[in-house]
Amino acid sequence: MSASASVRSIEFRNTTLGATVAMLQVTEPPALADALHKMLGGMPDFFNGEAVILDFSALREAPSTIDWAGLNSLLRRYRLQPIGVFNLPPEHADSARRAGLAELDAAALRDRPAATPTAPVSVAASAPATTVPVSAPPPAAAQTVFVDRPLRSGQQVYARGTDLVLLGGVHPGAEVIADGSIHCYGPLRGRAIAGAQGDTQARIMASNFGPELVSIAGVFRTFERGIPETVAGRAAQIRLNASDNTLNIEALQLD
Repeated sequence: MSASASVRSIEFRNTTLGATVAMLQVTEPPALADALHKMLGGMPDFFNGEAVILDFSALREAPSTIDWAGLNSLLRRYRLQPIGVFNLPPEHADSARRAGLAELDAAALRDRPAATPTAPVSVAASAPATTVPVSAPPPAAAQTVFVDRPLRSGQQVYARGTDLVLLGGVHPGAEVIADGSIHCYGPLRGRAIAGAQGDTQARIMASNFGPELVSIAGVFRTFERGIPETVAGRAAQIRLNASDNTLNIEALQLD
C-alpha cells in the first residue's frame, strides 16, 4: 500500500454512523480554507448538508486555542454540518461543548472503514438502510455519479453506494473512489479506488490507462516502475482475482 503523495491539512472519510469524518492536521481556519479550496477545486457543492465529525488524532501540534466559530463557519460554507469531535485534547473539551459539538469516544467510531488509503469526499446518496420492513417499498438505488470535467491534482470524488463515471479524465495527484465500479472515459492518471466498502465484483475501466494507483476491495497496486506496455495509454480494465487476492489488468478491445 502506498501513502498519499502529499500531506493534507484536512482529509475526509466516511463512517458507518452516516456521518463524514474530517481528519484535521491543523485547526486554523485560514489554512483549512486554503486546503479545502485546493481539494475541491473551488466547488463547495461537492457536499450536500452532510453531518461531519472532527477528528483531531492527526494534529501536527496541540493548539493553545481553537477557533470553533471559525471552524463551524468554514465547514458550513462547504455545506457540512459539524456535530461532534473525536480525539480532542482534553483542555479543549469545554469550549467544544459550548460550541455545540458532542464529544465522541472510540466505541462510536470503531467500525470506521479502514481498507482504503484515501480521503473521500462524499458526493453520492447515503447508503441504504440495513433492514427494511416487509410492508415498506424497496429503497431506491443510489444514482450513478457523473463527473463531467477533468479532476485536477488534489481533487477527490467519492461515489458512495454506487458507480462513478468520469467523462473528463483524472489528472496526476487526484483521487477517485467508488463503492461500486469506476468508468473513466478520459485519461486516468491519478488514484482510482473501486469497491471501497469491500465489493469484490467492482471493476475499474479506463479508455487511456496510466494511473498512479489502483485498488479494488482493499487490494492495491502501484506503478512506480511504470505501466505495463500492454496497457499503457490504452483501454484497460482491472478486476480482482478472488482466488489469490491479486489484481488482473487486461487490455480492452473497443473496436
